[in-house]
Amino acid sequence: MPAPMESPGVALVTGGSSGIGLAIAQALLEDGFRVVVTGRDAGRLDTAVRSLTMEDDGYDVTGHVCDVRDPAAVRALVDLCLKEHGEPRVLVNNAGRGGGGVTAAIPDELWLDVIATNLNGVFWVTREVLRASEALRKPTGRIVNIASTGGKQGVPYGAPYSAAKAGVIGFTKALAKELAATGGPTVNAVCPGYVETPMAQEIRASYARLKDVDEDAVLAEFEAKIPLGRYCTPREVAGMVRYLVGPAAASVTAQALNVCGGLGSY
Repeated sequence: MPAPMESPGVALVTGGSSGIGLAIAQALLEDGFRVVVTGRDAGRLDTAVRSLTMEDDGYDVTGHVCDVRDPAAVRALVDLCLKEHGEPRVLVNNAGRGGGGVTAAIPDELWLDVIATNLNGVFWVTREVLRASEALRKPTGRIVNIASTGGKQGVPYGAPYSAAKAGVIGFTKALAKELAATGGPTVNAVCPGYVETPMAQEIRASYARLKDVDEDAVLAEFEAKIPLGRYCTPREVAGMVRYLVGPAAASVTAQALNVCGGLGSY
């Protein structure tokens, strides 16, 4: 009998309890990674982990509650990950939230929370894993940050979200060049466009309220912007992550790659 395939290592995926993060976790499990997923809601996280193990009871997946807005919680998470699962070789920063509205009416609390979740959280987690994990610091290490086409071209009524995701793209490129100079890991961003997730449903509802139309009208308006005429799926976004963490992408770094059905023009 052939020898069992050796695991490619530990992958830490933040925001893995639904949508894109859950699809990424499943794709990496299929590739043999030992996957650690995080989320803020213990119940949703437990449901996500159980759904992944139902796909294949041989999957090695664990969930840990963590609020990426809190640097102390991030440090505790990374310490726990190393102690119980080993050093992550792959880090996928996916935790995020939507948020926006008419810019002149956006409250301070909303702006600060979107930035804290979508941008500061990427920095807190990346910094702690880089400090703690020699496996991540090697040339075979991989950091993938989930940004957005909105971070490249802006989203009307989405100023906090667009600003945070633009920051993620800038952080990605800066860190990639810094680490490349010392023979470190690759660092890339994946930029989804419209993706059918629970957050997408919330966004359509928000736009419907802003424009005083029904959600079907918002969906039709959004789909009309997409050359392929449809939303992407979480699985399609996960496919790009899967490529970037694999050996075929060893020379791909400092990139912000779209998965958007042609929505993004650069």
